Amino acid sequence: MKGKIIKWNADKAFGFIAPNGGGDSIFIHKKALANRHRIPKINDVIVFKVTKDNQGRYCAEQATFSGEKLKKKPANSISKFSIYLALLFIGCLTAADFLGHLPQKILLIYLGGSLITFLAYAFDKSKAQRGKWRTQESTLHLLALIGGWPGAALAQQILRHKSKKAEFRVAFWFTVVANSAALAWLMSAHGEPFLSIFT
Repeated sequence: MKGKIIKWNADKAFGFIAPNGGGDSIFIHKKALANRHRIPKINDVIVFKVTKDNQGRYCAEQATFSGEKLKKKPANSISKFSIYLALLFIGCLTAADFLGHLPQKILLIYLGGSLITFLAYAFDKSKAQRGKWRTQESTLHLLALIGGWPGAALAQQILRHKSKKAEFRVAFWFTVVANSAALAWLMSAHGEPFLSIFT
């Protein structure tokens, strides 16, 4: 769509666009603009796409000033680091089990937990697309914390779900560190007495 800036609040970095075809004005935040160095002015022509925010309000995204090109990131770009880390971790656990350094039950807990967590992410994305009641983020983090984080890491990238929200990602990586630290302690001399529970 095309429209003109009819209002801009420089302090709060947002404004409104009047679409050329008429209709209600569209909210736009500076973060939606490809060129964030240029300050919008009244009557600037903007090319944009329309989406809805979490409250169901229409707003602009992928916006550019008329005459400028939109530099798009690949839509299917994924974080190979997360995928490699999850696969490497599961691979190391499998090797440790094969060599007799790790009880098989622990490997099965991680595999089962990862599968359940991956499915939980898939169901949550499906619910989000259909506007249904969502799975609580605390539930997804709990699943990751108790051993399902490799499945969560794969789901975030393969399903492209929960992979952009900064607060969620920080909490997720905290669960990865906490779980890995607990496993390292369990494999140490201090945790060896508790390791017998899984044998």
